[in-house]
Amino acid sequence: MAFDFHCPTRIIYGPGRIAELGSLTAALDVQRVLVVSDPGIEKVGHTQRGVESLSAAGLVTHVFDGLQENPTTENVDAGLAVATDFSPDAIVAIGGGSSMDCAKGINFVYSCGGRMQDYWGVGKATADMLPMVAVPTTAGTGSETQSFALISDAETHIKMACGDKRAAFRVALLDPELTLTQPTRVTALTGIDALAHTLETFVTKKRNAMSVAYSREAWALLAPALPRVLSEPDNLQARCDMQLGAMFAGLAIENSMLGSAHASANPLTAEYGVVHGEAVGLMLPHIIRHNGQTVGAWYEDLSSQTPGDLANFVAQIARQAGLAGTLQERGVDRARLIHLAAAATQQWTGTFNPVELSEQDYLVLYEAAYE
Repeated sequence: MAFDFHCPTRIIYGPGRIAELGSLTAALDVQRVLVVSDPGIEKVGHTQRGVESLSAAGLVTHVFDGLQENPTTENVDAGLAVATDFSPDAIVAIGGGSSMDCAKGINFVYSCGGRMQDYWGVGKATADMLPMVAVPTTAGTGSETQSFALISDAETHIKMACGDKRAAFRVALLDPELTLTQPTRVTALTGIDALAHTLETFVTKKRNAMSVAYSREAWALLAPALPRVLSEPDNLQARCDMQLGAMFAGLAIENSMLGSAHASANPLTAEYGVVHGEAVGLMLPHIIRHNGQTVGAWYEDLSSQTPGDLANFVAQIARQAGLAGTLQERGVDRARLIHLAAAATQQWTGTFNPVELSEQDYLVLYEAAYE
């Protein structure tokens, strides 16, 4: 398949490289930096380390931490108010996918005006955006190498994918030492998400030579590293492999998009508050089995496993991580499965799944995941 490859993000990787944040940001010819982070990252000291490096480079900083997991339009609006008062000329995101997505969301509305809802879709930015630097502290979303922000509408709870090449980070600074402080559950949730990105991008309708290369590299790193990092949380080499793998999976998403595991997971988050990584982990094995009837050879090419064995491998990792194994465990009402199925058909990512799924297909998959 033809592709149009464009990677505007400079990727810098290595343990201890958080110390270079200030010089890297100053090199963008900026003076005032809005730092977007979250209270958990502040508590373990990563935000302060970043701010100290920025200040040492002569930059004026202000921290915005008014965001939550799965950031909403309300979080973006709060960040916009802070940005309007502070007048930054750059944004630095220190944290996981929530911090990076919220930073992009703030940048959209600060640079282009309007509301976050105006940027739902692709290519909706109306002006150049502030330069941004990402410092991921988890190994999961790959948001540091994507031009999309995932923001939930605070009223409808619909997760909006807002993408524009101008929303890509100028610099992604990957320091795997920062991921050592992740709680076990966060490691599991983000790791399952990264694994899902790898498996979905490899089989989408938009897969191409570039995305396949990134998916392969991501799988080679993540598949052995995720079980290891769950059992050996202080294993720095495993953390290195996880962060690199998540980054490569993010590049794969940028070039081939996702599929029905994410399409079926998003309604679980919207209606029941199931954390994204857990929701994806619940649905991914069933999607693999279903897709495997058509594209089983692709899964085998990537993993050297049959679709059934691959689905079992994913489910086993989720169990090792202590995540829920069924929808029933997460309190999902069986009578609501038909409504979840209808919502899944409206998810944009589902349009890229290699097999077209109807509302009835999604219902069957939710039933399979229920118990």
